[in-house]
Amino acid sequence: MKMLVSGASGFIGKSLCAELFRQGQSVRAALRLENSQVENIETVSIGEINGETDWTNALLGIKVVIHLAAHVHVMKDSAADPLDELRKINIEGAWNLARQAADAGVQRFIFISSIKVNGEGTLLGRPYTVEDQPAPVDPYGISKLEAEEALRQLADETGMEVVIIRPPLVYGPGVKANFYSMMHWLEKGIPLPLGAIHNKRSFVALDNLVDLIITCIDHPAAANRTFLAADGEDLSTTELLQRMGNALGKPVKLFPMPIWILKAAAMLVGKRDMAQRLCNSLQVDISEARDLLGWQPPVSVDDALKKTATDFLQKS
Repeated sequence: MKMLVSGASGFIGKSLCAELFRQGQSVRAALRLENSQVENIETVSIGEINGETDWTNALLGIKVVIHLAAHVHVMKDSAADPLDELRKINIEGAWNLARQAADAGVQRFIFISSIKVNGEGTLLGRPYTVEDQPAPVDPYGISKLEAEEALRQLADETGMEVVIIRPPLVYGPGVKANFYSMMHWLEKGIPLPLGAIHNKRSFVALDNLVDLIITCIDHPAAANRTFLAADGEDLSTTELLQRMGNALGKPVKLFPMPIWILKAAAMLVGKRDMAQRLCNSLQVDISEARDLLGWQPPVSVDDALKKTATDFLQKS
């Protein structure tokens, strides 16, 4: 059974393609740029992804599509209308690929969405579930929800199976953005005022997300279902910093500061959203994947942090 992976040169895509190759699966990687490469995998260049992209050659002989390509969330998007820009790839691009996939006889379409479809935060001890009413806040979350709705409607019309996976923050070797910055601060021994934050947040290690995606490729119970992804162990911001420091082999310099002062200071310097993520809870219930698929995250949090830290130190 041959499968197509879009966004194959990205953070998740590279790891997914490498694991599929290791397992002996037949994979084709769809790449936006002609000079992009994915090691050991057949590739096809498809150019810009939008509502007009021609996927004919990429879909030849394909039975499963794993759609990772997306316009990722940018905290300060310079576009006049960020949602309109996000829709071009995240909605129109996804629907166009799915429609052509259905026409080409693809049996299953796996769409990597985002926990932002559920919302931006949970009450402590009350994790998001797949049954919750979606409540996206930012343009990225809204675009992912609209894409999910369009894909479900297409599935109803065509009979092609659609599987939706909503991960929270994904970390692992090669991670960038805020997670990378956190490792940089810890590696440099910078004192941080985050020593008394008692929230709980779900994360998902790259290896665990890849394992869930692969499980969904041919599991009968995955058809037309939505799954939330996570490691199965939630951490406070303070715990995450302490355990990441241990993984880096560095002493962690944390001191307590009242949350209200942290948030007030963050607002003054235009970092309100970052403070919300550092101080508030966002928990994810993965029981749907456990119950329907028999899936358990194969990698522990500490092992995943160690793998991430090792890669970071080797590249520093």
